[in-house]
Amino acid sequence: MEFYTVRDLRTSSKNIWESLSNNDVVITNNGKPSALMMNIPEGNFEEALNAVRQARAMIAINNMHRDAAEAGLDKMNLDEINAEIAAARAEINL
Repeated sequence: MEFYTVRDLRTSSKNIWESLSNNDVVITNNGKPSALMMNIPEGNFEEALNAVRQARAMIAINNMHRDAAEAGLDKMNLDEINAEIAAARAEINL
């Protein structure tokens, strides 16, 4: 994996395109990763796009699990869960 800055993207795009044939490329903005570029083999665009979407979904699920554990919600029993659901439904029906 190779790292390039946003400035490199503007000034040295040829080098970045050449790097994509062998590696994934990370574009940084102010020293922080902000974009990932990857080579997509011909005819595999939909497959690659679906894989990226699946990875994003897994990251979101992992973040929700982490947040729930930090809030202690992973230790709730079934009665407490049902009470939370009932309270949320009551708010919606106001």
